[in-house]
Amino acid sequence: MKNLKFNLRNLSLAIALGLAVAFTSCSKEEAVAPSNTNPDTEMFKKGNGAPAPGEFSIAEIAINGGFDSLVVALSYVDAQLNAGLVDLFLNGKDQYTVFAPTNEAFAALLGNDPAAQISDLPADLVLDVLLYHVTEGRRTANSVVPKKGSRQITTLLGETFNVSPELEITAVGNMANIDPDNFNISASNGIIHVIDAVILPVVL
Repeated sequence: MKNLKFNLRNLSLAIALGLAVAFTSCSKEEAVAPSNTNPDTEMFKKGNGAPAPGEFSIAEIAINGGFDSLVVALSYVDAQLNAGLVDLFLNGKDQYTVFAPTNEAFAALLGNDPAAQISDLPADLVLDVLLYHVTEGRRTANSVVPKKGSRQITTLLGETFNVSPELEITAVGNMANIDPDNFNISASNGIIHVIDAVILPVVL
């Protein structure tokens, strides 16, 4: 999976769209609101039904929902490595679950240095990090967070991380938390769970 490549015909359009939106602000009217309706963390532990597929793709939610740094990271590896990730999440038909870091999470990764850019990091490393945030299938909260013990999630990178009942993610290189107010965001091609840190597949 580390050499993941997608030769999809709309790649250049997707990259252009991602880069254009990443450097512009989106209005509140344009933002795609999370589709979860119950922020109670007990939702993670109950057998509630999965939300129906949403109207927008994962990429559209990221682009229009304020995940600017995530879009920049996706566009960066597409431009440098021809990875095709933006187009995969924009036009792809397969279902994925994305653990989406906030802009603040990416800022913390860069040391909260206003001058630092995601493009300062090696593209291969950024690709691995992005793939570490994605797992195959449409995995809602109750199939991600265990009632007790720990649940292992296998990612597109081939590496795993663990999730606890307290919504904590223990990754290879660090830890993060699933946002209890922003989970089960339903896309047409998957599910998004917002997390408060960029999880790392390596110890930096």
